[in-house]
Amino acid sequence: MKLNELKKMTEPLSNTVKMPVLFLGHGSPMNAIEENEFVAGFRNVAKEIPKPNAILCVSAHWETKGTFVTAMQNPPTIHDFGGFPKELFEVQYPAPGDLFLAKETKALITKTEVGLDDKWGLDHGAWSVIKHLYPNADVPVIQLSLDYNQTPQYHYELAQEIKSLREKGVLIIGSGNIVHNLRMLAWDKLNAPEYGFDWAIDANENMKKYILDGDHKPLINFRSHGKSFDLAIPTPEHFLPLLYALALQEENEEISLFNDKAVAGSLTMTSVKIG
Repeated sequence: MKLNELKKMTEPLSNTVKMPVLFLGHGSPMNAIEENEFVAGFRNVAKEIPKPNAILCVSAHWETKGTFVTAMQNPPTIHDFGGFPKELFEVQYPAPGDLFLAKETKALITKTEVGLDDKWGLDHGAWSVIKHLYPNADVPVIQLSLDYNQTPQYHYELAQEIKSLREKGVLIIGSGNIVHNLRMLAWDKLNAPEYGFDWAIDANENMKKYILDGDHKPLINFRSHGKSFDLAIPTPEHFLPLLYALALQEENEEISLFNDKAVAGSLTMTSVKIG
């Protein structure tokens, strides 16, 4: 690694214009190597925002007991899936880490003790989408884990503690899917242009209304909405990254949706841009 690159990774981040926040519906790992409207949507949103100093990603695929941030110079590309083509396992996304950002994130969070992790790297919830935003892997990336023991309200409040990073050129990305029920996937509809079960469309439409209205409480209390939400969110890990993104929204801050389509019945790719 060149000396100036190492210096950039270890010096404080300077104040910048407030960065937007993204929630990306990441869908299948195959989106990493396929050309479709969703990856085009990821690329397009990157053109609409300033290039960040660094990225902090909250991925559905890093659940831990306690809270951790990745803290290494060269995070490995993790292929945390099975049954996909060899081509997908050969993908590498060699973005550098950011040791200073990891330590600053740890210092900002007071709700819990944050551990510095030197073993995880970048899972597919992070690299499979970030590679479309910044294909040259020239933006440092760290990940913040999801504590599986904690409530949605806890995650929402924890996310609010890192809000100041937006003022330092950090692009905060939540990566998951707001409707995500793999057990009910309609495999025969995988190649259909757009197909969603009635309950998936119902849940997605209601979630979108709350998102666009800036009404976060019903989304934090997602278990209070009945069958369509329960089917849409059978386990919380793919939904919680949305709460991290929404928690960073300022009052009256612009919010928009993209990639808002259903896939294979029980999955939606709906993505959110804040700011």
